[in-house]
Amino acid sequence: MRLILAEKPSVGKDLGRVLNCNKEGNGYLEGKDNIVTWALGHLVTLADPESYDSKYASWQLEDLPIIPKSMKTEVIKQTRKQFNTVKELMLRSDVKEIVIATDAGREGELVARWIIEKAGVKKPIKRLWISSVTDKAIREGFNNLKDGRLYESLYASALARAQADWIVGINATRALTTKYNAQLSCGRVQTPTLAMIKALEDEIRDFKPVKYYGIEVTAVNFKFTWHDNNDKRIFDEAKCDRTMDSLKGKRLEIIDISRKKLLKHAPLLYDLTELQRDANNIYGFSAKETLSIMQALYERHKVLTYPRTDSRYLTDDLVETLKDRVRAVSVGPYSKTGLKICSSPLKPNKNFVDNSKVSDHHAIIPTEQRAVLADMTDRERKIFDLVVKRFFAVLSDPFEYERIIIEAKINNEKFTSSGRITLKTGWKEIYGSYEDEEAQDELAAEELNKLKKGFLSISSIKKTTGETKAPARFTEASLLSAMENPVKYMKNADKDLKKTIGQAGGLGTVATRADIIDKLFNSFVIEKKDKYIYTTSKGRQLLELAPEDLKSPVLTAKWEQKLNEIAKGNLDKNKFLDDMIDYTRLIIKEIKNSDKKYVHDNETREKCPNCQEYLLEVKGKKGTFLVCKNRECGYRKNISQISNARCPNCHKKLELKGEGEGRIFVCACGYREKLSAFMKRKENEKTSISSREAAKYLSKLNKKSDENINTALADALKKLKL
Repeated sequence: MRLILAEKPSVGKDLGRVLNCNKEGNGYLEGKDNIVTWALGHLVTLADPESYDSKYASWQLEDLPIIPKSMKTEVIKQTRKQFNTVKELMLRSDVKEIVIATDAGREGELVARWIIEKAGVKKPIKRLWISSVTDKAIREGFNNLKDGRLYESLYASALARAQADWIVGINATRALTTKYNAQLSCGRVQTPTLAMIKALEDEIRDFKPVKYYGIEVTAVNFKFTWHDNNDKRIFDEAKCDRTMDSLKGKRLEIIDISRKKLLKHAPLLYDLTELQRDANNIYGFSAKETLSIMQALYERHKVLTYPRTDSRYLTDDLVETLKDRVRAVSVGPYSKTGLKICSSPLKPNKNFVDNSKVSDHHAIIPTEQRAVLADMTDRERKIFDLVVKRFFAVLSDPFEYERIIIEAKINNEKFTSSGRITLKTGWKEIYGSYEDEEAQDELAAEELNKLKKGFLSISSIKKTTGETKAPARFTEASLLSAMENPVKYMKNADKDLKKTIGQAGGLGTVATRADIIDKLFNSFVIEKKDKYIYTTSKGRQLLELAPEDLKSPVLTAKWEQKLNEIAKGNLDKNKFLDDMIDYTRLIIKEIKNSDKKYVHDNETREKCPNCQEYLLEVKGKKGTFLVCKNRECGYRKNISQISNARCPNCHKKLELKGEGEGRIFVCACGYREKLSAFMKRKENEKTSISSREAAKYLSKLNKKSDENINTALADALKKLKL
């Protein structure tokens, strides 16, 4: 008998079904040869500081740093019942082997190993390593189980990450919080991310627009652009005017027409970060929402592969499965395209199949399980659509076009015009109309073919003007890009450090970036206005108070690089942790010796009903709240929440203000509507939500307003009440 440990009940039940484990127990499934059980995410975590010494229950600056001689784990109270079930099953005398079937990655390994160690089990371990949870993938995975010892280094890396985050995060957060009597948290990824947002704000604030000029000449319905030393714009208006005067009464001479046939391949397959970017840009989904939807499509619907991947390529062994995957998603609007792709031999190439560019998991693609679109929610359909179209695109022919560049001159001034003629739509046909940077240059072939070298009459000469623009503020999509490649925010770093962060994959991982952004919102150091992200006063002050190193992307890049080296077996975990302990001692000393101040400039005149401290007004991702200034109190009151209801005038999301029956929907455009009127209007709109759905929606809002909003610490700090 072998025991199989999954990470979540949904996956565990899928494994049990495939392995014919039909006997249902309390927290497990049992069959003839296998028992399948599951965690509920983490069942075991690192112990709180007070478990080492009761004095740490009270946060005191003089007790820092807290450096345990050896790190302890503890069972999470909320899931103790399931842990006891798993432990009892693992210790059963007829269980001879344990199969780790948690998510195939660093954190999944940590989930399982902590449970096994806490249960005190010393039995042989095997590892199930799969990228999708279809029946076929599960069977193949169990036919190719790996020796658990092959993943010892991966576990060491995961353990080092968790322990280092605990040591640095617990101490830095307690030091800042007690020193300045404010709920301030620091982390190796969240603080540099906040610093990047602030750096972009500084760049926008200091930006001064500069006016520039150009010349546009029209001849035979073609527009020609002036080039001054190969630049289409200049900042000297007088020179532009002199040039325009010299062109009057002259003719334009075409001196060269070059034509070149080109191919443009489809964009790369999705990794999680790219999918989160597109979902945010196209649908406004947050990074965390996209990951949650992907998890459902992976676990529940089983139509997409493992979401937490940083690769945009496939491996050779997947090539023979591609047609099966195409057939599986050739339903509804995808049937015609799927049939077309399957009717011809597939031509895998280095544009999407490359073993050297795949580490733990390949790109996100459909599975071989038949998709049932009717079972998906609207949001799931949207994410599924993005992945399927990208998958179909890479399997389709390239976009073929002819690029035409026309060189001309008036006197000695150089002018150019360009355009393209589509020869074969290729993969762009899948998207209907796929806009790119050259789409506006699309020209009719017959018009271009008429052009010949020689002189043309000029019908108009126009001076063009414009102004340089400040960079756009971060959205979640662009922030994900900056976290993935933060080199721009390392201006004073040398080339080796910039190379290091590129090799380490940027700030955080594809699996953690969404949570990091969410933590920054939940701790009120950033806020959202429309789709753009702004730092708050609290965030800006935190960056003034935080240790310098913790604000730099360089530090976390070095950490990630070392964690990867531990995972490969090239670096000892304890050496890394010793370095982290030394670093923690330094930053705690720096915080203790600081003479800086923190000011609650969002303090209201309303007092907390529990402790009589003044309340602070804070803006979260989903609305505005009042929270108690006393970090030990925890009182909070909802002022308003951003709802999913849309303004009937401008169609922006409405804000729900007030409490109880007196709540009212308001919009920035000036629209106002009482809650009672809203419910009545929705009830009358047959094509919209029913009264039951409206009640369900409001129930969800009420539930959200009861959630704890002060959850901005790193994973190791989740249970602490600041």
